[in-house]
Amino acid sequence: MANPDRLTGLDTSFLHLERDSAHMHVGSVLVFEGDPPGYDEFLAHVEGRLHLVPRYRQRLAFVPFGQGRPVWVDDPHFNAAYHVRHTSLPRPGSEDELKRLAGRVFAQELDRDKPLWELWLVDKLDGDRFAVIAKTHHCLVDGVSGVDITTVLFDTAPEPAPTPPPERQWIPRPLPSDAQLLADALLERSTLPGEIARGVRATLRGPRRVFNRVKEELEGVGAFAWAGIAAAAPDTPLNVPIGPHRRFTWVEGDLSRFKAIKNELGGTVNDVVLAAVTLAIGRFLRERRGVVTADLTLKAMVPVSVRADVERGALGNRVAAMWAPLPVGVEDPVEAFGIVSAAMAQLKESGQAVGADVITSLSDFAPPTIMAQASRLTPQQRFFNLVVTNVPGPQFPLYALGRQMRDLFPMVPLAKRQAMCVGIMSYNGAINFGLIGDYVAMSTLDDLAADLEAVLEELAATAGVEGDALVRPGTPEGAEATQAPSGTSREPRNRNPING
Repeated sequence: MANPDRLTGLDTSFLHLERDSAHMHVGSVLVFEGDPPGYDEFLAHVEGRLHLVPRYRQRLAFVPFGQGRPVWVDDPHFNAAYHVRHTSLPRPGSEDELKRLAGRVFAQELDRDKPLWELWLVDKLDGDRFAVIAKTHHCLVDGVSGVDITTVLFDTAPEPAPTPPPERQWIPRPLPSDAQLLADALLERSTLPGEIARGVRATLRGPRRVFNRVKEELEGVGAFAWAGIAAAAPDTPLNVPIGPHRRFTWVEGDLSRFKAIKNELGGTVNDVVLAAVTLAIGRFLRERRGVVTADLTLKAMVPVSVRADVERGALGNRVAAMWAPLPVGVEDPVEAFGIVSAAMAQLKESGQAVGADVITSLSDFAPPTIMAQASRLTPQQRFFNLVVTNVPGPQFPLYALGRQMRDLFPMVPLAKRQAMCVGIMSYNGAINFGLIGDYVAMSTLDDLAADLEAVLEELAATAGVEGDALVRPGTPEGAEATQAPSGTSREPRNRNPING
């Protein structure tokens, strides 16, 4: 039987991708209103929730000679104060200073000899506010499970109910020896084929159901593979060697306004998001970089959650991917939206996400050395120009020690030769874009943010939608999230443990 503490093939791939200045952690900047809590108070708050996130007290143990995927083990030297850090912004403490700090924090790799997460408490943000910068390695979370952790570490009310205490005092389990790690990996490898065979025999009891599912999955695998190899992603200034340093900025939006645009133009909120990114990148390439964009279409890798209801609360990655075309040569907002919306509808019908999920699942049975080489080869082939990921966040306010979180700005990592990518997350009636870029290659990242703000206004004007995109709602009644994965719960989940 598989070790539940062993990383999956997909989780492990993010460790292999972390090379050549590509840092594989996801993160966010959380802005709260009110005076900041003291460091000791904040540290005690986080420590009081750690039993709900057991992985946060575990580190990786690597199998000797690369004969198996790593496993999570208790860190016998765990010290929460190492992971929960405290800093202050220089004067004047504006959002510009916060963005520069976030870029520096996101540019630092996490120490693989320790649990793979950090929280930075940031004082002296202007406007009677403070911030928390969070980062967690991608091998531990995807976008949806990262949201789950956020709702566990923070509260859903200013005066929260008491957190259930741990059943017993945490005592780390003894570390396995190298010999034990190797023996367990070899034993698991030898027994898993028997488990697979038993599963196949069980499924054959329903031949028609199995045939239909196999047919669907094979069609999806074909669609996914063909989309990846049929046309290489074009060469652009966004696809150059990257260094270790980062820039980070964001653009704010009102979720209700995005919904009004999609109601007028058709399609989905996610189509509005992708159309806005398309128009902004096109303008940026033409006007800031002098690129001829006529007939230029970029390929975006759009992660899609395949996490089922029963998997909510579990960590690790449950995502597949789709290759989405971004027609950056189109300048008309309606035309660009129409192309993106039609393309996304076709992608969903093609079963690309199903095929990607099947291929990802097969990675669990591939030899670790083969998976390592495959993970490193993928970015070199440039199947896509950038990542654009849209994650539904909680549509209710969160609190830290009685202070309300006003904003949440996501960060997704850069891969090799990917100088910029875009993370989008909705929260409490807002939808915010987090832009991350290589410090040198994207020295004008703020210009791209300005272009994104401008095209959002143009999309709204074209759709006849009035109102200020930056108006921040209070606590909306029945507010919906952006394109949520099927089966995603909307209920507050700050009391459920997050398991591996």
